[in-house]
Amino acid sequence: QLPTGLYKKVLVILHDSVLPYMNEPTLMMDFLTVAYGIGGAISLLALNGLFILIHQHNLEYPDFYKKLYSLLDPSIYHVKYRARFFHLTDLFLSSSHLPAYLVAAFIKRLSRLALTAPPEALLMIIPFICNLFRRHPACRVLVHRPGGPADMSEDPYVMEEEEPSQSRALESSLWEIQSLQNHYHPDVAKAAAVLNQSLSEMEDDISGLLELSAYELFDKEVKKKAVDVPLEFEQVRGLFGKRNDIFAEHFSLG
Repeated sequence: QLPTGLYKKVLVILHDSVLPYMNEPTLMMDFLTVAYGIGGAISLLALNGLFILIHQHNLEYPDFYKKLYSLLDPSIYHVKYRARFFHLTDLFLSSSHLPAYLVAAFIKRLSRLALTAPPEALLMIIPFICNLFRRHPACRVLVHRPGGPADMSEDPYVMEEEEPSQSRALESSLWEIQSLQNHYHPDVAKAAAVLNQSLSEMEDDISGLLELSAYELFDKEVKKKAVDVPLEFEQVRGLFGKRNDIFAEHFSLG
């Protein structure tokens, strides 16, 4: 058992400062699988090391995707290691051999959590979801279901279900992204409206969006050139603004 702080320090550097220099990186399998099962930020940080062991050293982790699915909670859009997590999640979901029910479960869970996510996270996750649709066309039924949300008395998707295969995601629709088309931030609403059109074959490059911050969004808005809008108005006269207001004879606006 290691202190939480030490766990984080080790896992942050393990994938690039330790594993490449070990004669037998597979010796770290038990450590990384235990760390992955702890939950929270420690599980997120263990993903880097597990990625190397799975792709380069044939590590088999039967419940890997179930655990990855369980890591998706409301805090995932706010954590310090968000960029690292979504970069690796993108890699793990890149295989075209993944079953449709699994990818659909990830799409629905990410979409449901997006309802409470900040704008900077939404501008990353919407293209992320679009890329999943491009890789897995069988999941497009979530967008093109006849009737869509209007014909569904309730969403069949079970958010609390820990097993992706039992979440009934493929029976649902993506009403969450449709609701984001009315988001207060115009860039988010524009990004969400992409699903109303046919998606291009080329995937969106999300690398530049992974570390997008609220400060960058605010700075972009501040630096926009203001557009002069011509206005026609009648100058206010009197206390209540009426032309023949009796108060105008006795009061004036200072």
